Amino acid sequence: MNTVEHSAKYERVKFWYDMKMWSEKKVRNAVVMGFITDAEYTEITGNEY
Repeated sequence: MNTVEHSAKYERVKFWYDMKMWSEKKVRNAVVMGFITDAEYTEITGNEY
């Protein structure tokens, strides 16, 4: 079984983005602040970091 570990704040950032409470720019800032990784940014938004 393959389990993917995410950053501590991944679920929150994904939720806020999916609910349209956060823009793509705000998710990008979450990478800069160290909340999520650049790979997680791509996973959440579907766009390369």
